[in-house]
Amino acid sequence: MRTVPGPTDRVVVVGAGLSGLACALHLLGAGRRVTVVERDAGPGGRAGRVELGGYEVDTGPTVLTMPHLADEAFAAVGDSLARHVELVALHPAYRACFADGTSLDVHTDGDAMEAEVRRFAGPADAAGYQGLRDWLERLYRAQMRRFIDTNFDSPFQLLHPDLARLAALGGFGRLDRRIGRFLTDPRLRRVFSFQALYAGMAPARALAAYAVIAYMDTVAGVWFPKGGMHALPQGMANAASGAGADFRWSSEATGLERSAGRVRAVRLASGERIPCDALVLTCELPTAYRLLGRVPRRPVRLRHSPSAVILHAGTDRTWPGLAHHTLSFGAAWERTFDELTRSGQLMSDPSLLITRPTTHDSSLAPPGGHLHYVLAPCPNTAIGPSAAVWRDLGPRYRDSLVAELERRGLEGFSASVHQEQLVTPLDWTAQGHAAGSPFSVSHTFAQTGPFRPRNLVHGVENVVLAGCGTTPGVGVPTVLISGRLAADRITAGTGSPSSRNRQQSAAPIPSAPTGTGAHDPS
Repeated sequence: MRTVPGPTDRVVVVGAGLSGLACALHLLGAGRRVTVVERDAGPGGRAGRVELGGYEVDTGPTVLTMPHLADEAFAAVGDSLARHVELVALHPAYRACFADGTSLDVHTDGDAMEAEVRRFAGPADAAGYQGLRDWLERLYRAQMRRFIDTNFDSPFQLLHPDLARLAALGGFGRLDRRIGRFLTDPRLRRVFSFQALYAGMAPARALAAYAVIAYMDTVAGVWFPKGGMHALPQGMANAASGAGADFRWSSEATGLERSAGRVRAVRLASGERIPCDALVLTCELPTAYRLLGRVPRRPVRLRHSPSAVILHAGTDRTWPGLAHHTLSFGAAWERTFDELTRSGQLMSDPSLLITRPTTHDSSLAPPGGHLHYVLAPCPNTAIGPSAAVWRDLGPRYRDSLVAELERRGLEGFSASVHQEQLVTPLDWTAQGHAAGSPFSVSHTFAQTGPFRPRNLVHGVENVVLAGCGTTPGVGVPTVLISGRLAADRITAGTGSPSSRNRQQSAAPIPSAPTGTGAHDPS
C-alpha cells in the first residue's frame, strides 16, 4: 500500500462529515495532531441537522447499518460508540408496501423473515429466501476485505483468489437475474434489488456484486440512533475533541500553500493559515479538485447517481400503516429506473422511502407532533431538469408528491403539515454537489474499486481524499471505511490499535438486531 512519505505529525482534515470524523479519530489514535476545518457551524456534513419550528430534522441519511464500523473509529481513541450514542434495533427494518395493496415486513432475523415470506408468498419463496440469505452472507465475505475495505494502488490488486470466489458466486452477473434465481415473486425481488439505486444503477444493469448493499439492509441489521442520525456525527465529534482534535467551525478552506510537491498549509476564508504535514480533503470532489487546482485524469467524464427530492414534514398526526422506514413501491419498475438513469424524466409512478423517526424518539417533534421524511428519487441535473428549472418545478412536484401520498393511504397528509422543508436538486447544487446529486459518483464498473477516483492525488504527495466520491463509495458504512482508509494512507495502517486488530482478523459478519433498546455493537 502506498502511503504519504515524509513527516505526517500534523494533519488537517477538511470536512467534519462522517468520513472526516472517522479519519480524524483514526489519526488521533495513531498519535497525530489533528485539526478539523468545517465550513458549517457543527459536525455532520450530509448528516446534518435543521430545526423547523420545534422539529429536529436530519438532513441526510436516515438508515444506519453496520454500526461496528463507527465503533471502530471510537475504539481508535479508546472510546466506544455505546458511550456516545444509544442505538435502537429496528423491528421490522422496513415495511414494504406495494401498488396491489399488499405489504411485507422486512426482518433482519432469518427465522422471522422466513416466516414473513412464507405468509406473503408461500413456501417456495420462503425456501428461496433462505438460499438468498446464505448467498448474501457469502457474497459479503468474498467482497468486504478484498474489494471494499482496501486501498487500491493498481487494478492488478483485483487478481486474487477472492476474485475467483466472487465470480463463482455470480457476482459479475446482473443483479435482478441473480435475485430471480432465488425468488419468484416480483414484489420480493424488488425488496432485495432496489438497493442498486444507492449505487446509482438500475437492478437490470447493476452487477450482482452490489447485492452486498442488500446484505447490509436485510441481513446485518438496521438501527436508529436516539436523537436522530445526527447523533452519530455529533458523538464522533465529541470523542475526537476529547482525544485532542482542534475543530475550526464556520471555517471554509479557500486555498492551499504548496511547495516541492507537498501542501504546506491550508488557508481559510478568515485569512488564517494552518500549517500541515499531511492533508485530508473530504469535501465534494469538485471542491477538492478546485482547491488542488487540478482535475482528475480519466479517459471519460465521471457519471453521477440519480438525485432525490426530499420533503421534511412536521405533522400533527401520523398513520398506523407506517413503520419507522416504509418503502412505498409504485406499480412501475423497469420504466422507473429508465426514467431516473436514462431518459432524465421524473418518475411517472414513483417508489418512495418514508421515514418516521418519531416512531422511536418523540423528542424530535413538539408534543403531539410527528416527523416524516419522504424521499423521491429523481434524475440528476446532468440528464434531467436543470437546477434552475427546479426553482419553479419544486413546489409543483411537492404538491404532486403529497397527492400521491394521500392516494397511497396517507389521507389528510396535506392538512396535517405544520412545518416543512423541501429539498430539490437546486439545493443540492447550491451545496456543491456535482450534477445536483447528494449520492455522488455512481458505481458503474468503470467507477468502482481501483477504477473509482483514488484517494491519493497524483502530483501532490501528502494529500489524501475521503468521502463518498472516492474509495470505496456511497453510503454510511462505506464513508466510514473511507475515512479509515484515508488515515491508513498517512499512518501506514499500523498506528492505532483498531487498525492493527483489523488487519489481523477476518471480516466480521455483523449479527442482526435481536431486540430493541440500547445496543453496543463493539
